[in-house]
Amino acid sequence: MAEINPLVLRETLSRYAPQGRTALLPALHAVQAIYGYLPEAVAVEVGRALGVPLSDVHGVIKFYNLFHPEPVGKTLLQVCTDPACAMNGGEDVLQAIRLHLGLTEEQHTAGDITVKRAACLGLCEHAPALLVGQTALGRAQASQAAELCQGRGYRPHALVYGEQRRLTLNCGKGRPTTLAEYEAGGGYRALRRALEQSPAAVIAEVKASGLVGRGGAAFPTGVKWEGAAQAAGDPKYVICNADESEPGTFKDRVLLEEDPHRLLEGLLIAAYAIGASKGYIYLRGEYPAAQITVLAAIQQAQQAGLLGPNILGSNFCFELELRLGAGAYICGEETALFEAIEGKRGYPRLKPPFPTLHGLFGKPTAINNVETLCNAPFIVEHGAAAYRQLGTEISPGTKLFCLSGDVLRPGLYETPFGVSLHHLLYDLAGGVPEGRKLQAILFGGAAGAFATPAQLDAEMSFEGLRATGLPLGSGVVLAIDERRDLRQILLGLARFFSHESCGKCFPCQIGTRRQLEILERLARDAALPGDAQRLSDVGLTMSDASLCGLGQTAASAVLSALRLWPALFD
Repeated sequence: MAEINPLVLRETLSRYAPQGRTALLPALHAVQAIYGYLPEAVAVEVGRALGVPLSDVHGVIKFYNLFHPEPVGKTLLQVCTDPACAMNGGEDVLQAIRLHLGLTEEQHTAGDITVKRAACLGLCEHAPALLVGQTALGRAQASQAAELCQGRGYRPHALVYGEQRRLTLNCGKGRPTTLAEYEAGGGYRALRRALEQSPAAVIAEVKASGLVGRGGAAFPTGVKWEGAAQAAGDPKYVICNADESEPGTFKDRVLLEEDPHRLLEGLLIAAYAIGASKGYIYLRGEYPAAQITVLAAIQQAQQAGLLGPNILGSNFCFELELRLGAGAYICGEETALFEAIEGKRGYPRLKPPFPTLHGLFGKPTAINNVETLCNAPFIVEHGAAAYRQLGTEISPGTKLFCLSGDVLRPGLYETPFGVSLHHLLYDLAGGVPEGRKLQAILFGGAAGAFATPAQLDAEMSFEGLRATGLPLGSGVVLAIDERRDLRQILLGLARFFSHESCGKCFPCQIGTRRQLEILERLARDAALPGDAQRLSDVGLTMSDASLCGLGQTAASAVLSALRLWPALFD
């Protein structure tokens, strides 16, 4: 750890002091980068500089997984053990690294290296994955422990496939698309077209397209923008939710890393439509490559007159700021994300009021995820009718699906809505490896539900999956062959939710813990009489009584397994 020099610390904090509390997360990131962790003396200075009570500073530090109140090694090594990585040996890799470093179960640091079990790193197509400092590695093996500790190994790159690709045209090169390349392919034409119209006309086109949110909630995008545009109060904000934390999801990471200008153009169109002059991209702290790419794209756009005052010679002015998260799944929930930007713990808010009326800083706010915003340029440039030429009547356009697990060609697949699960899994992704049989498919990630091979004819659309009782969610399709122990997979999901529950409401705080305890007994073949009923009761209680979507879906996969495979719980 670097010696705490008060002059250096205060000089660093002076850059954030004018913003006050809202700069708390950026300030903590900055000083932790200098000292390696956040000791008491640093916390005191941060609170003094930003005008934040010391108790609140400590509360924020302890809430987010990527802030360290205690000393850690110079290199933080995070190993993913969530579903896709666990199925491919993530736990073995973690234990091999610990053995190589001579760590006991109670120890986490050896020399300059601190080892931690990580939540999903969004590298599921390259499972098992890990972060060594800011370096992402994939396809790790237990036999590589020494090399992995040195940051050496397979460097992942985007694997992008599909049919009639719109959103991923510039993805798959293994590098970011430059501004010149994006403009050569028609980039920012949609923004120019939008600026020639009224904001109301832009919103009308988005509404006519039928675009709905791609993060899981599927709320009509045009309706959301219209609500924020008509709401009283200034300033107004647009936010990109790039806190892609759902296990099994990596679509937004690919777009952020390889086509960031498409996202910026979508954000600018949204800002113009609702009358916002300020926006934020809230990015996962576990996406270091995306951080570099997006910051570079913002700088390029500013230099080209695409961000800032009088954009493209118009009266439209817009400032955009990248905010880095600090490791909290709950911040994928929109109101918890607002709290994080405001410099608080990421606790979800009660709704109503809804964000379009009372969002960030209490002002009208439109918040969309990366994939949703990346659809906007096509719609504005080509029109709603052209957008609707693909997909179904209720689910127009294309969808990004994240295929991982026991599938021959894992990767990101863009297809029109309406293809069958069989077509996606077998015709495009090659099916399960030869000699194996498909046992189950997990839809929607940890917050999703299971399907069986009998449901391979299901239509991959909102209405098609709804008819079979399955969630489309964020587009996760995790294939599970017959070798896998579903009880272990369920245990991993329960462990994830127990760790990620923010604890604000009791149904989720207590329910996720009870769910984990029951599934731990089940995994040890030590289930008690009535445990299946207890799981059902706990799950239904969380679904009905939890404050936000985390608790409401924390038992979704378990409840679906109870329905499909009751013998698992005997």
